[in-house]
Amino acid sequence: MKAAIRRRYGSPKQIKIEEVDTRVPTAQEVVIRVHATTVNRTDCANLSAKPFIMRFILGLFKPRKIILGTDFAGEVITIGTEVSSFKVGDKVFGFVDTGGESQAEYVTTAIENVFPIPANCDYTPAAASLEGAHYAYSFVHKVNLKSGQHILIIGATGGIGSALLQFVKQYDVKITATCNTKNIELIRSLGAHKIIDYTQEDFTDSQDTYDFVFDTVGKSTFGACKPVLTENGMYISSELGPYSQNIFYPLLTSMAAKKVIFPIPFNTQKTIPYISHHLATGKFKPVIDRTYALEDITKAYEYVMKGQKMGNVVIHI
Repeated sequence: MKAAIRRRYGSPKQIKIEEVDTRVPTAQEVVIRVHATTVNRTDCANLSAKPFIMRFILGLFKPRKIILGTDFAGEVITIGTEVSSFKVGDKVFGFVDTGGESQAEYVTTAIENVFPIPANCDYTPAAASLEGAHYAYSFVHKVNLKSGQHILIIGATGGIGSALLQFVKQYDVKITATCNTKNIELIRSLGAHKIIDYTQEDFTDSQDTYDFVFDTVGKSTFGACKPVLTENGMYISSELGPYSQNIFYPLLTSMAAKKVIFPIPFNTQKTIPYISHHLATGKFKPVIDRTYALEDITKAYEYVMKGQKMGNVVIHI
């Protein structure tokens, strides 16, 4: 099969499309013909091994898994001898944040990583519904959203932010979202009540205060956001922070009025069924920015690593 390979950490220039063997499944695995995958922030971290802590997960000096990719949407073509929950021909999708080896024509993976695609969903939106929405789930379910609260979403056009906005709008809350000028109408269509164009104004200069600040792009800090939090407001970021302080702030602010929560992700056994339900009911539609062929995956990585993508970048295989 063809696969996107990198044998050492670095830039997109390290990626090569190579022919490799498809791995034979064990008793509890399936082989999936991949129709679509994405290039996302997790993939970029796995490529570069940044932050450095990623090396303790992926391999200290070089990656243990040389095939890139964290998510997939495709068709089951082979099942292990002990697999009874899926059959050949099933449309499935899944996400493995530590590396699913899915930027390839086929992926062999354990059945706990595989979920049925909703009947009303094709491969492309299914693949685009995974990584960002998986992390967005953690934001929503680490806090107790109540009617009448005011939420600020920083970076509402990204993969996490665009999913989070759609999840949060199902609560009776007021949503303010930041984005650039060209994406204002998109963010309004996804459910934001108020939009701050970050190219024109700084949300920290606003007189508004928020019960929750959800920083989905890691472009701010607790210190910068503290003045716009309500008396008992909470700050959550998708990133570690400039000095990895977001790991420690939850302990340091545990007795304070204004708190930091670090959104350790939930297991996909919780997140993907939630995503599937929202896809099936039409309450969530992933935003897709661009699509690339597998042969052009280096260009996809270069684009995503610029930090300007809108929603998701899909790879068609």
